[in-house]
Amino acid sequence: MKKRNSIYKKAEKPFRKDVTHSAKKGAALLWDESFLWGVMAYRALTKQGLSFQLVRAEDVRAGCLEDYSFIFAPGGWSSNKLKSLGDEGAEAIRGFVRDGGGYIGFCGGAGLATSDGLGLLDVRRKPTTERVPSFSGRIRVKTQKHDIWNGMPDSIFHAWWPPQFGAMGKEIRVLARYGKALPDSFSSDLNTGDIAITNSWTELEQIYKINLDPSRIAGEPAMIEGRYGEGTVILSLIHFDTIDDCNGGIILRNLWNYLSNGRVFTEKYETPKHIPKKRSASCEPSHALAIASELESAASDLIDLGIRNFLWFWRNPLLLQWRRGVRGLEYCTLYVMVRQITALLDISIDPEIVKSLKGLRKRLLPFLRKAKELLIRERIALQQGHITYERCDDASIQTLREDLFSKSKSYGGRFKELLDEIDSIVYRLLDGQDNYR
Repeated sequence: MKKRNSIYKKAEKPFRKDVTHSAKKGAALLWDESFLWGVMAYRALTKQGLSFQLVRAEDVRAGCLEDYSFIFAPGGWSSNKLKSLGDEGAEAIRGFVRDGGGYIGFCGGAGLATSDGLGLLDVRRKPTTERVPSFSGRIRVKTQKHDIWNGMPDSIFHAWWPPQFGAMGKEIRVLARYGKALPDSFSSDLNTGDIAITNSWTELEQIYKINLDPSRIAGEPAMIEGRYGEGTVILSLIHFDTIDDCNGGIILRNLWNYLSNGRVFTEKYETPKHIPKKRSASCEPSHALAIASELESAASDLIDLGIRNFLWFWRNPLLLQWRRGVRGLEYCTLYVMVRQITALLDISIDPEIVKSLKGLRKRLLPFLRKAKELLIRERIALQQGHITYERCDDASIQTLREDLFSKSKSYGGRFKELLDEIDSIVYRLLDGQDNYR
């Protein structure tokens, strides 16, 4: 990989670099282990007209990053992302940034770049016992002067169950800190505005046995910037890619502008040689659409079951709010990904997609039937006492949980196998479109 020539601006050193981008093509969006968050990022970037190309870990290992100006890692389990990249992929990203490439990470993508992951910045994440692990929703942030905040109408953004930054090196610059959580936010399954009426966070923390009070994160870093070699690294625990967030959309464009030194990539380019188009054959989409519609209907039935049993409700078109004790994020992810397949089926479909959908149907429908049984059992258990998604005294519930999800806190078991299948189909459908923007 050729090393980039860099000229630093004194006023902005040690963060932003100047470099000629005439041969570069915007952002590489790291798709692996993003799932729901990948769909969210894809929609947000597309809506803003920003240039990006989906890449997988195998593409990174093959050297594709030399075609781009920066890499964007969406949310998701950072440990799973690191495992997907492997040592070779991780070193490819380090080399890319070290030689002048940029890196943006949101939430789990931010965690991927910390000392616990790729090591792009000297920052560690706080352990669960020291943070507020289940905060989600709108929150004010206190920003520092920086180009990325240009045109920002207000300082309200979204955080979705983020990690928290802990100890960090002296050279790291804090771009934003958390302020006050808005009343429509949640901590676990507790509405922040409702609990403010009684101010009973201390009592609830004793019951839930985790930190809940959103005021605990006030003043904590929400977004940071630093350097790795000649490259710029920006890590955000704020989800500027939240669906229908106009404020976040402005910041997305500013970020793309900032990491391309004033050139917002909206042109279309030929697909880089490392990522060839795959749609060489086609068939009528009616069969594929019939299967996908059946799967979407079955997944929708599961979501409806949860709604009518008061286990969750929709907070926006992509995210549920669920009661503590059930795997709401997992079911939400499954549903959104299945819906994405249906939305992507168009005029002609690779016959291999139909084959994959048939295989998925054989495994997904039995999974959803068992998931319904599990949810009803969990619903009854919630009436009888305190349970969490990983702990319950009912042996039948534990058996079903281990069968569907394993004992993994991150994605595991039959659920993870299904999610990987669905993700592969979504990626192939997206890759079959002219998705380079």
